[in-house]
Amino acid sequence: MARRRASSNSRGQGPKGRGSSPKGGYRANGRAGAQKGGYRGQQQGRRPGAQRRPAKAAPFGQDILIEGRRAVAEALESGVKLKCAYVSQPEGDATLQNLMSRLEAARVPIEEVSRKRLDERSSHGAHQGIMVRTAPFSYASVQDIIARAGEGPALVLLLDHVTDEGNFGAIVRSAEVAGAAGVIIANARAAQVGVGAMKTSAGALLHVPIAQVPNLGQAMDQLKEAGFWCCGATEHAEEDVWHAPLEGRICLVMGSEGSGISRIILSKCDFTCRLPQRGQVESLNVAQAATVMCYEWLRRDMAREAEAGGEA
Repeated sequence: MARRRASSNSRGQGPKGRGSSPKGGYRANGRAGAQKGGYRGQQQGRRPGAQRRPAKAAPFGQDILIEGRRAVAEALESGVKLKCAYVSQPEGDATLQNLMSRLEAARVPIEEVSRKRLDERSSHGAHQGIMVRTAPFSYASVQDIIARAGEGPALVLLLDHVTDEGNFGAIVRSAEVAGAAGVIIANARAAQVGVGAMKTSAGALLHVPIAQVPNLGQAMDQLKEAGFWCCGATEHAEEDVWHAPLEGRICLVMGSEGSGISRIILSKCDFTCRLPQRGQVESLNVAQAATVMCYEWLRRDMAREAEAGGEA
């Protein structure tokens, strides 16, 4: 299928009609001849000696710990199979007592433990006195996400080796709030669903399909065959997010914290966009940037729905 995206005349057409030339990602300070804008850590190519931070493995083998009161409540409401719960100092705490009652009603074994024990198991010390242990996370397929997207406008996020669980969880949270059909991640050298991701997603990981794939490029090809346009977030894009054709069926590609979007993945993007920036401090990190771009897609989709409703 032809992948040439029609947009405003301000965007130059690079090789193969894919928008700006795939020669780099974001720099933290906006230099390298590009207009300032983007998110922190988006630099194409790894610096000499730089290493990716390994993704944090899920505790208890393949089991997952969900921590925090809101996340536990979300797990209960979503019908996730919970193996057991760990609670610390529930006496006199009405919220914890209520959660314990709901866990008991769901026949989830509860073990009262010391706060120190929860601290040791917590991803970043924000357990709020409760954790639950679940069965291994069930990943979706790319076709599952495409099916969920339906035939009309839809948003899918593809993360090119985002390694930090906190960033991953925060991105999924923004994706869920914006109504994304799913998130696609790599099955190696990337954050997976674990304690940190569950915490920062605030339960969103229980509502958004997550596809874990061995080849991100092939996943992009599947999405293109289903009518999606792939937009790469890179500082070297000529268009900013406000003027890029970020509407309809969009796969938003976000790069890793240290290396940005890899050259091969960037070359498969149909067009690119960047975030405008006026300030002098470091630009946004990948999770914050993804939030801005998800909301720009949502803004345009809501405007489309309002216009369609007015014409009816």
